[in-house]
Amino acid sequence: MKLSKMLLGVAAGVALMASPALSADAVKIGMVTTLSTGAGYLGQDVRDGFMLAVEEEGGKLGGVPVEVLVEDDGRKPGTGKQLAERFMKRDGAEILTGIIFSNVAGAVVPSVLREDKIYVSPNAGPSLFAGKKCNQNYFVASWQNDTLHEAAGAYAKQLGYKKAFILAPNYPAGRDALAGFKREFGGEIVGEVYTKLGQADYSAELAQIRDAKPEMVFDFLPGGMGINFLKQYDQGGFKDTTPLVVAAPSMDAKIMAAVGDAAVGVRSASHWNHDLDNAANKKFLAGFNAKYNRVPTVYASQGYDTAKLIASALKAVNGDVSDKEGLRKALKKADFESVRGKFKFAQNNHPINDWYSRIVEKQADGTLVNKTVGVVLKDHMDVYAKDCSM
Repeated sequence: MKLSKMLLGVAAGVALMASPALSADAVKIGMVTTLSTGAGYLGQDVRDGFMLAVEEEGGKLGGVPVEVLVEDDGRKPGTGKQLAERFMKRDGAEILTGIIFSNVAGAVVPSVLREDKIYVSPNAGPSLFAGKKCNQNYFVASWQNDTLHEAAGAYAKQLGYKKAFILAPNYPAGRDALAGFKREFGGEIVGEVYTKLGQADYSAELAQIRDAKPEMVFDFLPGGMGINFLKQYDQGGFKDTTPLVVAAPSMDAKIMAAVGDAAVGVRSASHWNHDLDNAANKKFLAGFNAKYNRVPTVYASQGYDTAKLIASALKAVNGDVSDKEGLRKALKKADFESVRGKFKFAQNNHPINDWYSRIVEKQADGTLVNKTVGVVLKDHMDVYAKDCSM
């Protein structure tokens, strides 16, 4: 999709709300995200959550006019890098955001940091940039990849499972996922498989699961991959004999809606859920439903939080993005109300999150919900932070 079309569809509404004088001084934010492929809804929700926060302020963040440039990376690292360079060198974007997939982040983030621009991640948090290669201009508003799956591993352990079969796509986030799950699970791994990124047919993996006879299965298959896997898992008769314990990306609202009753009973761990009782979350849910008429996924919550985090920093420097030191200090302070209830960074600019246990339940009206049932990990920091010298 061409940039001009996205601007018409996404940013034009913002420009209409800002005065001409303010538009001329708007801070440009480049959003490279995944809007197509089977994972397109991940980026769409990040974008929509982010833009909701912008529209709540009438085209501003932290009282500062902004222009958000949005483009689709097609889940391709090379495309993402080209778009980021265009945003920085042609359009004058000083802040970049939006990346969903860690392999795209691996291609884009180094070029952003070389240009001394600020990158704030609404999703991908690969281990590559969390330890020794941490950077003062790189912030992650979602999580470090491993921690998502450490929480799922801790939840599986809490449930008493001792034999697990685990699978994930063979790319940086997939490798972080399995490492994270094993780190907290502590039990026996009777099968460990890396699948192809974007894979649709899981018949071979399901045959391996049948042969391995695990007590449970953990998968990290976000977007269309997770939808396909769960449908085939249910059709293969595994659902009632071999429970799934997963991380939030493998059981979001979109996946639940796509697979229907096959999702009932699936347990997951997440740092955010629709039923978290705080004012920011209630405002976000009401605003998202009113504007988009659909249930937000965890990606939408992360897009919204990312915009609020950037808003807090722009407010602190009064929109002067040339004040890099001030901008960095304000981002690190993270003085905003998060939809997850509280928000603070570890020394490596990755968040310290509480992780909640959830289970999919069917309500009286037939709709499915992820219900929060407890806390798995409290104030959980990633293992790479100790290697960051900042």
